[in-house]
Amino acid sequence: MSRVLLIITVALTILFLAIGTLSAGNSGPSNTPDGAVHAMMAQVQARNWNAAYSYVANTNATDLNSFISGLNGTNGDLRTFSNLASVRTRVLHASDNDALVHADMQWSTAVGAIYDSRDLQVVSQDGKWKVVWEVQKQPNVPPQVIPVTFLRWDVVTRGSGDDWGAQNVDAPHVRIVSMNAVDYEGGTVILGEIVNEDTVPGFVSVSATLVGKNGSTLGDESSFDKISHVLLPKEVSPFRIDFPKVPLREVKNVHIQPNSLLVPASADPTIGVLHQQLTQDSSGRRVLQGDLTNESGQTVNIPHVLATFYDNQGRVIWVSDGYVDHALLPQTPVPFSLALRDDIASRVQTYRVTVNQYSMNRQPS
Repeated sequence: MSRVLLIITVALTILFLAIGTLSAGNSGPSNTPDGAVHAMMAQVQARNWNAAYSYVANTNATDLNSFISGLNGTNGDLRTFSNLASVRTRVLHASDNDALVHADMQWSTAVGAIYDSRDLQVVSQDGKWKVVWEVQKQPNVPPQVIPVTFLRWDVVTRGSGDDWGAQNVDAPHVRIVSMNAVDYEGGTVILGEIVNEDTVPGFVSVSATLVGKNGSTLGDESSFDKISHVLLPKEVSPFRIDFPKVPLREVKNVHIQPNSLLVPASADPTIGVLHQQLTQDSSGRRVLQGDLTNESGQTVNIPHVLATFYDNQGRVIWVSDGYVDHALLPQTPVPFSLALRDDIASRVQTYRVTVNQYSMNRQPS
């Protein structure tokens, strides 16, 4: 897990340092309700927090520090390593003194875009429009002792002074248990599941090569982050490999290669998935929603959720994934939402949710 954490931390840090100033949309005059929202978000984008806070109407209920942490992130979460890329607004209701503005915000991160939608109340104060900004309150978890009885695997490898040619421990044995090639938006997607059949943990990935009808290679891709990379013994992970520029009709064969590497690992922290349900969001899209609960005493900085959807014959028909932009504090539920393709929603019979986790202060396993 430490190797994955190193990769994602470096990538996030590089992105954070390299991001330039991106357009937050036409800010417009702040003497209109949506103009006030854009003006506030332009200051958020520039990380000029005092100026952004000057557009807050309810300063008696929302202090500056809470305002900043809600937008800038805390506890080393994904929002900490992100930058506001764009804002789109739509006025839902307006009068002379107040308005309701729907805001869709897109944040840029090293693992792709993340989205946040809010319905913001905007009020007129002393001839200026200001935003009623609600801060999400974190529940207070009482001091407590959480006993740990989790399994842990350490790895001892040969040292530099050992005989030349001495072998390390073999990589764990992993196996592809299902694989399905589907057409998606004019491209090809490889879906399936992989299992760690060994008695030791492994860092796994899946690579695929598409072969055309004339025997030529049409593309080589890997599962990247659409997989649970660290699998404990007997654990199963979904995987998804995207070939957006290769139509399925041109594919004759798929060569798939599972890869594994022995790594130290532990079964902690444990993340519970509660209240899962397929529903519709405010825009009418089909989504899988639920809550994540960190059942350990450690902070999980960046949670990554994977959902596997099955049809009535138990075949994998889609894999969705998404990063939660807020850290999982101990014993504190955090909501998640994953999109589901509308065209397969009626075929979904069951689903399974798994969670990857990246913890910055965790000691190497």
